[in-house]
Amino acid sequence: MNTLINKLFNRDNRTSKDDAKQRLKVLLIHDQVDLTPAQLDAMQDEITAVIQKYVEIDRDNSIVRLERGDDRIALISSVPVRRVIERALPA
Repeated sequence: MNTLINKLFNRDNRTSKDDAKQRLKVLLIHDQVDLTPAQLDAMQDEITAVIQKYVEIDRDNSIVRLERGDDRIALISSVPVRRVIERALPA
């Protein structure tokens, strides 16, 4: 999750105002979901671990974040897939 936060806040073409607005949005979402940053990190790790059971991913460029809509909060993810992992199906 720290990688995600760094990606969100370290964009060269963003202004200080944009950065402040984005930080505020993240804080408001976290307050509404009532998850600590450590819990969000754990959630991202668990989601990534499940995805990695089926496909090889580019973890460095993966993004998992919470986004607030009109009346809901959504989990948004972008996880680049390198290849599908061959697995035997359970009998």
